[in-house]
Amino acid sequence: MDLHELLHILEHALVDSAKAVPFLFLAYLLMEAAEHYHSAKMEKAISGIGKAGPLVGALLGCVPQCGFSASASNLFAAGLLSRGTLLAVFLATSDEALPMLLGAAGGRGMILPLLGAKVVIGILAGYAIDFYMSRWGRPRELFDLCEDCGCEEEGSGILKPALWHTGHILLYIFLLNLGLGLAIELLGEELLGAILLKGRLLQPFVAALVGLIPNCAVSVTLTQLYLAGSLSFGSLLAGLCSGAGLGLAVLLKMNRSKRENIQIVALLYAIAALCGLAVHLVF
Repeated sequence: MDLHELLHILEHALVDSAKAVPFLFLAYLLMEAAEHYHSAKMEKAISGIGKAGPLVGALLGCVPQCGFSASASNLFAAGLLSRGTLLAVFLATSDEALPMLLGAAGGRGMILPLLGAKVVIGILAGYAIDFYMSRWGRPRELFDLCEDCGCEEEGSGILKPALWHTGHILLYIFLLNLGLGLAIELLGEELLGAILLKGRLLQPFVAALVGLIPNCAVSVTLTQLYLAGSLSFGSLLAGLCSGAGLGLAVLLKMNRSKRENIQIVALLYAIAALCGLAVHLVF
Protein backbone atom coordinates (compact mmCIF):
# COMPACT_ATOMS: atom_id res chain seq x y z
CA MET A 1 0.00 0.00 0.00
CA ASP A 2 1.53 3.33 -1.10
CA LEU A 3 1.09 6.83 0.38
CA HIS A 4 -1.59 7.76 -2.18
CA GLU A 5 -3.78 4.79 -1.20
CA LEU A 6 -3.29 5.52 2.49
CA LEU A 7 -4.33 9.16 1.99
CA HIS A 8 -7.34 7.98 0.00
CA ILE A 9 -8.43 5.70 2.87
CA LEU A 10 -7.88 8.53 5.36
CA GLU A 11 -9.99 10.87 3.22
CA HIS A 12 -12.82 8.33 3.03
CA ALA A 13 -12.71 7.81 6.81
CA LEU A 14 -12.93 11.57 7.38
CA VAL A 15 -15.77 12.06 4.86
CA ASP A 16 -17.79 9.07 6.08
CA SER A 17 -17.41 10.22 9.69
CA ALA A 18 -18.30 13.84 8.88
CA LYS A 19 -21.53 12.75 7.17
CA ALA A 20 -22.83 11.52 10.50
CA VAL A 21 -22.24 14.79 12.40
CA PRO A 22 -25.65 16.48 11.78
CA PHE A 23 -27.56 13.31 12.67
CA LEU A 24 -25.51 12.66 15.79
CA PHE A 25 -25.78 16.26 17.00
CA LEU A 26 -29.55 16.32 16.49
CA ALA A 27 -29.91 13.00 18.32
CA TYR A 28 -27.88 14.24 21.28
CA LEU A 29 -29.87 17.48 21.41
CA LEU A 30 -33.09 15.47 21.61
CA MET A 31 -31.63 13.21 24.29
CA GLU A 32 -30.31 16.13 26.33
CA ALA A 33 -33.66 17.90 26.07
CA ALA A 34 -35.48 14.77 27.27
CA GLU A 35 -33.06 14.43 30.21
CA HIS A 36 -32.98 18.14 31.03
CA TYR A 37 -36.66 18.91 30.92
CA HIS A 38 -37.93 15.33 31.33
CA SER A 39 -41.22 16.10 29.65
CA ALA A 40 -43.49 13.07 29.42
CA LYS A 41 -44.91 14.43 26.18
CA MET A 42 -41.42 14.82 24.70
CA GLU A 43 -40.46 11.27 25.62
CA LYS A 44 -43.69 9.94 24.15
CA ALA A 45 -43.19 11.91 20.92
CA ILE A 46 -39.63 10.66 20.40
CA SER A 47 -40.16 7.17 21.76
CA GLY A 48 -41.06 5.15 18.68
CA ILE A 49 -43.45 7.90 17.47
CA GLY A 50 -46.26 5.86 18.95
CA LYS A 51 -47.37 2.78 17.05
CA ALA A 52 -45.94 4.20 13.82
CA GLY A 53 -42.35 3.73 15.07
CA PRO A 54 -41.27 0.81 12.82
CA LEU A 55 -43.05 2.33 9.80
CA VAL A 56 -41.42 5.75 10.23
CA GLY A 57 -38.07 4.16 11.11
CA ALA A 58 -38.02 1.97 7.99
CA LEU A 59 -39.02 4.85 5.68
CA LEU A 60 -36.38 7.17 7.14
CA GLY A 61 -33.80 4.40 7.15
CA CYS A 62 -34.09 3.78 3.41
CA VAL A 63 -32.87 7.31 2.62
CA PRO A 64 -29.34 6.82 1.18
CA GLN A 65 -27.18 7.76 4.17
CA CYS A 66 -25.95 5.91 7.25
CA GLY A 67 -26.08 8.79 9.74
CA PHE A 68 -29.70 8.18 10.71
CA SER A 69 -28.92 4.67 11.94
CA ALA A 70 -26.30 6.18 14.26
CA SER A 71 -28.87 8.67 15.57
CA ALA A 72 -31.38 5.84 16.10
CA SER A 73 -28.80 3.90 18.12
CA ASN A 74 -28.20 6.88 20.39
CA LEU A 75 -31.93 7.38 20.94
CA PHE A 76 -32.39 3.68 21.64
CA ALA A 77 -29.49 3.65 24.11
CA ALA A 78 -31.17 6.50 25.98
CA GLY A 79 -34.46 4.59 26.11
CA LEU A 80 -36.23 6.83 23.58
CA LEU A 81 -36.78 4.28 20.79
CA SER A 82 -38.32 0.82 20.88
CA ARG A 83 -36.30 -2.24 19.88
CA GLY A 84 -38.57 -2.84 16.89
CA THR A 85 -38.12 0.72 15.65
CA LEU A 86 -34.33 0.44 15.94
CA LEU A 87 -34.28 -2.84 13.99
CA ALA A 88 -36.62 -1.37 11.36
CA VAL A 89 -34.11 1.45 10.85
CA PHE A 90 -31.18 -0.97 10.71
CA LEU A 91 -32.83 -3.34 8.22
CA ALA A 92 -33.92 -0.52 5.91
CA THR A 93 -30.72 1.53 6.14
CA SER A 94 -29.32 2.43 2.73
CA ASP A 95 -26.07 4.23 2.03
CA GLU A 96 -23.63 4.22 -0.89
CA ALA A 97 -25.21 1.10 -2.44
CA LEU A 98 -28.01 3.11 -4.06
CA PRO A 99 -25.83 5.71 -5.83
CA MET A 100 -23.66 2.85 -7.12
CA LEU A 101 -26.65 0.97 -8.52
CA LEU A 102 -27.97 4.20 -10.01
CA GLY A 103 -24.64 4.79 -11.78
CA ALA A 104 -24.52 1.28 -13.28
CA ALA A 105 -26.73 0.47 -16.25
CA GLY A 106 -27.27 -3.08 -15.02
CA GLY A 107 -28.18 -1.99 -11.52
CA ARG A 108 -30.82 0.70 -12.04
CA GLY A 109 -33.66 -1.78 -12.43
CA MET A 110 -32.83 -3.32 -9.04
CA ILE A 111 -33.10 -0.12 -7.01
CA LEU A 112 -36.86 -0.16 -6.43
CA PRO A 113 -37.03 -3.93 -5.70
CA LEU A 114 -34.10 -3.57 -3.29
CA LEU A 115 -35.51 -0.54 -1.50
CA GLY A 116 -39.01 -2.01 -1.41
CA ALA A 117 -37.79 -5.31 0.02
CA LYS A 118 -35.67 -3.60 2.70
CA VAL A 119 -38.54 -1.31 3.78
CA VAL A 120 -41.08 -4.15 3.90
CA ILE A 121 -38.68 -6.38 5.86
CA GLY A 122 -37.94 -3.52 8.27
CA ILE A 123 -41.62 -2.71 8.87
CA LEU A 124 -42.74 -6.33 9.36
CA ALA A 125 -39.80 -7.26 11.57
CA GLY A 126 -40.10 -4.06 13.60
CA TYR A 127 -43.79 -4.52 14.36
CA ALA A 128 -43.32 -8.23 15.14
CA ILE A 129 -40.54 -7.45 17.63
CA ASP A 130 -42.46 -4.58 19.26
CA PHE A 131 -45.53 -6.82 19.57
CA TYR A 132 -43.45 -9.51 21.25
CA MET A 133 -41.81 -6.99 23.59
CA SER A 134 -45.17 -5.44 24.52
CA ARG A 135 -46.53 -8.85 25.53
CA TRP A 136 -43.54 -10.57 27.12
CA GLY A 137 -40.63 -8.12 27.26
CA ARG A 138 -39.65 -5.58 29.88
CA PRO A 139 -40.13 -1.87 29.12
CA ARG A 140 -36.93 0.06 28.54
CA GLU A 141 -36.03 2.87 30.92
CA LEU A 142 -34.53 6.27 30.22
CA PHE A 143 -31.03 6.64 31.70
CA ASP A 144 -28.92 9.70 32.29
CA LEU A 145 -26.52 9.96 29.38
CA CYS A 146 -24.18 12.20 31.34
CA GLU A 147 -24.17 10.22 34.57
CA ASP A 148 -20.54 9.09 34.29
CA CYS A 149 -18.90 11.28 31.65
CA GLY A 150 -18.75 14.56 33.56
CA CYS A 151 -19.73 16.67 30.55
CA GLU A 152 -22.43 18.61 32.38
CA GLU A 153 -21.93 21.64 34.56
CA GLU A 154 -24.62 23.43 36.48
CA GLY A 155 -26.42 25.84 34.18
CA SER A 156 -24.67 24.53 31.06
CA GLY A 157 -27.96 23.83 29.27
CA ILE A 158 -28.26 21.21 26.53
CA LEU A 159 -25.96 22.61 23.81
CA LYS A 160 -22.59 22.01 25.50
CA PRO A 161 -23.27 18.37 26.50
CA ALA A 162 -24.66 17.65 23.01
CA LEU A 163 -21.50 19.05 21.40
CA TRP A 164 -19.28 17.11 23.81
CA HIS A 165 -20.99 13.80 23.10
CA THR A 166 -21.00 14.43 19.35
CA GLY A 167 -17.25 15.06 19.35
CA HIS A 168 -16.59 12.04 21.57
CA ILE A 169 -18.52 9.56 19.42
CA LEU A 170 -17.21 11.17 16.22
CA LEU A 171 -13.61 10.35 17.22
CA TYR A 172 -14.64 6.75 17.91
CA ILE A 173 -16.38 6.48 14.52
CA PHE A 174 -13.41 7.99 12.67
CA LEU A 175 -10.91 5.56 14.20
CA LEU A 176 -13.24 2.64 13.45
CA ASN A 177 -13.75 3.78 9.85
CA LEU A 178 -10.01 4.18 9.38
CA GLY A 179 -9.21 0.73 10.76
CA LEU A 180 -11.92 -1.01 8.73
CA GLY A 181 -10.97 0.89 5.58
CA LEU A 182 -7.38 -0.33 5.92
CA ALA A 183 -8.57 -3.91 6.50
CA ILE A 184 -10.86 -3.88 3.45
CA GLU A 185 -8.11 -2.41 1.27
CA LEU A 186 -5.63 -5.07 2.40
CA LEU A 187 -8.12 -7.92 1.85
CA GLY A 188 -9.20 -6.83 -1.61
CA GLU A 189 -12.37 -7.64 -3.52
CA GLU A 190 -11.08 -10.90 -4.98
CA LEU A 191 -10.49 -12.45 -1.57
CA LEU A 192 -13.81 -11.12 -0.32
CA GLY A 193 -15.55 -12.61 -3.35
CA ALA A 194 -14.01 -16.01 -2.57
CA ILE A 195 -15.07 -15.71 1.07
CA LEU A 196 -18.63 -15.00 -0.05
CA LEU A 197 -18.89 -18.45 -1.69
CA LYS A 198 -19.96 -17.50 -5.22
CA GLY A 199 -22.91 -19.59 -6.38
CA ARG A 200 -23.33 -21.44 -3.07
CA LEU A 201 -26.55 -21.77 -1.06
CA LEU A 202 -24.79 -20.47 2.04
CA GLN A 203 -23.86 -17.20 0.32
CA PRO A 204 -26.70 -15.13 1.91
CA PHE A 205 -25.55 -16.20 5.39
CA VAL A 206 -21.96 -15.18 4.66
CA ALA A 207 -23.07 -11.91 3.01
CA ALA A 208 -25.22 -11.06 6.04
CA LEU A 209 -22.22 -11.72 8.29
CA VAL A 210 -20.01 -9.43 6.18
CA GLY A 211 -22.77 -6.80 6.24
CA LEU A 212 -22.50 -6.58 10.03
CA ILE A 213 -19.10 -4.89 9.67
CA PRO A 214 -19.96 -1.30 10.75
CA ASN A 215 -18.58 0.61 7.79
CA CYS A 216 -20.25 2.14 4.74
CA ALA A 217 -17.47 0.77 2.51
CA VAL A 218 -18.83 -2.74 3.06
CA SER A 219 -22.07 -1.94 1.21
CA VAL A 220 -20.00 -0.50 -1.64
CA THR A 221 -17.98 -3.72 -1.89
CA LEU A 222 -21.08 -5.93 -1.75
CA THR A 223 -22.73 -3.86 -4.50
CA GLN A 224 -19.62 -4.07 -6.68
CA LEU A 225 -19.56 -7.84 -6.28
CA TYR A 226 -23.26 -8.01 -7.21
CA LEU A 227 -22.71 -5.88 -10.33
CA ALA A 228 -19.75 -8.10 -11.26
CA GLY A 229 -21.94 -11.22 -11.01
CA SER A 230 -20.20 -12.66 -7.94
CA LEU A 231 -23.17 -12.08 -5.64
CA SER A 232 -26.84 -13.02 -6.10
CA PHE A 233 -29.58 -10.45 -5.53
CA GLY A 234 -30.74 -12.38 -2.45
CA SER A 235 -27.22 -12.30 -1.03
CA LEU A 236 -26.94 -8.58 -1.76
CA LEU A 237 -30.24 -8.05 0.06
CA ALA A 238 -28.96 -10.08 3.03
CA GLY A 239 -25.73 -8.08 3.24
CA LEU A 240 -27.44 -4.70 2.90
CA CYS A 241 -30.18 -5.56 5.43
CA SER A 242 -27.63 -6.49 8.08
CA GLY A 243 -25.44 -3.56 7.06
CA ALA A 244 -26.63 -0.84 9.44
CA GLY A 245 -23.50 1.22 8.79
CA LEU A 246 -22.43 3.35 11.72
CA GLY A 247 -25.54 2.36 13.67
CA LEU A 248 -24.08 -0.87 15.01
CA ALA A 249 -20.83 0.80 16.01
CA VAL A 250 -22.69 3.50 17.94
CA LEU A 251 -25.04 0.94 19.54
CA LEU A 252 -22.14 -1.16 20.85
CA LYS A 253 -20.41 1.95 22.14
CA MET A 254 -23.36 3.72 23.76
CA ASN A 255 -25.87 1.08 24.92
CA ARG A 256 -24.99 -0.16 28.40
CA SER A 257 -26.67 -3.56 28.17
CA LYS A 258 -24.22 -5.92 26.49
CA ARG A 259 -26.79 -8.70 26.54
CA GLU A 260 -29.29 -6.48 24.74
CA ASN A 261 -26.67 -5.54 22.15
CA ILE A 262 -25.94 -9.21 21.44
CA GLN A 263 -29.66 -9.92 21.07
CA ILE A 264 -30.12 -7.05 18.62
CA VAL A 265 -27.12 -8.07 16.50
CA ALA A 266 -28.32 -11.70 16.48
CA LEU A 267 -31.84 -10.67 15.44
CA LEU A 268 -30.49 -8.38 12.73
CA TYR A 269 -28.28 -11.13 11.33
CA ALA A 270 -30.97 -13.82 11.45
CA ILE A 271 -33.64 -11.68 9.78
CA ALA A 272 -31.24 -10.46 7.08
CA ALA A 273 -29.83 -13.92 6.32
CA LEU A 274 -33.20 -15.72 6.23
CA CYS A 275 -34.88 -13.05 4.08
CA GLY A 276 -31.87 -13.04 1.76
CA LEU A 277 -31.97 -16.83 1.51
CA ALA A 278 -35.69 -16.77 0.64
CA VAL A 279 -35.06 -14.31 -2.21
CA HIS A 280 -31.93 -16.25 -3.26
CA LEU A 281 -33.97 -19.47 -3.59
CA VAL A 282 -36.85 -17.82 -5.48
CA PHE A 283 -34.82 -15.67 -7.83
